[in-house]
Amino acid sequence: MEQLPTALVATHTPPTSSAQPPSTIPYGMANTQEDEVWSSIRQLVAAECQREPLLQPKLHAAVLSQRTLEGSLAHILAHLLAGLGISAAQWAPILNEAFEHGTTAEGAPLRDFIRRDLRAVNERDPACPDMAHCLLFFKGFHGLQAHRVSHWLWGQGRIAMASVIQSRVSQVFAMDIHPAARIGHSIMFDHATGIVIGETAVVGNGCSLLHGVTLGGTGKVDGDRHPKLGEGVIVGAGATVLGNIAVGKGAKIAACSVVVKAVPAGGGM
Repeated sequence: MEQLPTALVATHTPPTSSAQPPSTIPYGMANTQEDEVWSSIRQLVAAECQREPLLQPKLHAAVLSQRTLEGSLAHILAHLLAGLGISAAQWAPILNEAFEHGTTAEGAPLRDFIRRDLRAVNERDPACPDMAHCLLFFKGFHGLQAHRVSHWLWGQGRIAMASVIQSRVSQVFAMDIHPAARIGHSIMFDHATGIVIGETAVVGNGCSLLHGVTLGGTGKVDGDRHPKLGEGVIVGAGATVLGNIAVGKGAKIAACSVVVKAVPAGGGM
């Protein structure tokens, strides 16, 4: 059986690396890749402001007035998550801290994962015209990045705050991802409505999940009870994968399937 993805429990150390294209460039490169992504997004948004004057205030606040991609994403998510007595102004520093300084257990900065996820959606989703569109409007991307913050908080022992984010993601984006679930980089959640990912689930690098996907337990066991997806797995709309089973690298799960047994690498259900 292939080796499953390593844990992605976040720690809190200053970032030292930058953005990479999905799966191909190692962590730790210089800031050129990171700057290219942010510069491209700013140019696209500036052009959109000329086409859509009504959107200028929103686009300026979310992107053009921000110094970094991390700050831009924090601003966008802060306004989307606002509620339950926590304002956007209160959310912003928490999100900024996570995106600027959070790392995974592998030592990869969360800021790197943001860029890999943006590239993944832009490359794999025919409905995504560019990375700026994904950053501004794609709730699958938004919900995933909010989960990355909740997972980072969970790893720090801030269980209540992580759970608040999980609750708001469920309410705002109609996605329910447990903060302890481990999700790799270069992920695409397409449409994303109805995605449910359980506490001990693992989603490997480069996976694509469509709407209505459940990575759940069988209800018969405690402890480690959720699926483990290898790299590059595609799970079709409405599919349900149950139990502590391995879905091998590059496997494809058909829409509306119910999977309760292991799937080999490159296999299909």
